[in-house]
Amino acid sequence: MADLEFSAEVVEWRGPAPFHFLVTPPEESAWLGDIMREVTYGWGMIPVTGRIGATRFTTSLWPRQGSFWVPVKDAVRAAEGIELGDVVTVGLTIRAG
Repeated sequence: MADLEFSAEVVEWRGPAPFHFLVTPPEESAWLGDIMREVTYGWGMIPVTGRIGATRFTTSLWPRQGSFWVPVKDAVRAAEGIELGDVVTVGLTIRAG
């Protein structure tokens, strides 16, 4: 069972290459902020196992402006047919460091 589950719009953040993310809603962001010191491996990054549809993946949540950003890898987007702007549901389980 996931530690948290929420739905969010796929957004893009442009760096050297475009990256696709889901941004945690306020309630989930507050919970993650409360437990962050116990589970981060540095810089506020939180290791998680995620699930979107039938696709499971590992990643780390990025703290940013009071929320956490969930990277959605290209392989996950391709497997689930996810496009920029789609609203998807993600389940996240915190991985012990």
